[in-house]
Amino acid sequence: MADTATIEKVSIIVSKGSLEGIYPALIMANGARAEGIEADLFFTFFGLDAITKKRWEHIKLATVGNPGLHLPTLLGGLPGVPDLVTRYMERKMETLDIPPIPEFIEMISDTGAGIYACKASVDLFELAEDDLVDQVQGIITVGEFYGHAAGGQIIYT
Repeated sequence: MADTATIEKVSIIVSKGSLEGIYPALIMANGARAEGIEADLFFTFFGLDAITKKRWEHIKLATVGNPGLHLPTLLGGLPGVPDLVTRYMERKMETLDIPPIPEFIEMISDTGAGIYACKASVDLFELAEDDLVDQVQGIITVGEFYGHAAGGQIIYT
């Protein structure tokens, strides 16, 4: 028998600070909001880069140890390769009308999605509320995140 239940709420955990770690979460949150599904994003560890003023415009594709690139690890570590591959990927995404991370976060925030920073990670990296972009609605604990996520699906990217 097919499950006919619909998803009404998702909470997405973003823990990676690379292009391929952040975009899936943004695309999923945007898609959820477009379908009328409540969505919250919880940025933790290196995922905080996506919502940190100094970093959110400088996110790069991970070129070392990324099997999806089919690029030898040694080559991926050469100077300039991460920038080159990142620019290539950004141009490809632009042709598909996938916005840059700052614009995407603004769009998602404007749809009513919740955007939260992990308190433990903010403390670990010695960040303050002023270091985070304006779309962040709060710096919350894991327990508070679970409160926001109650009754919904938790997705880890």
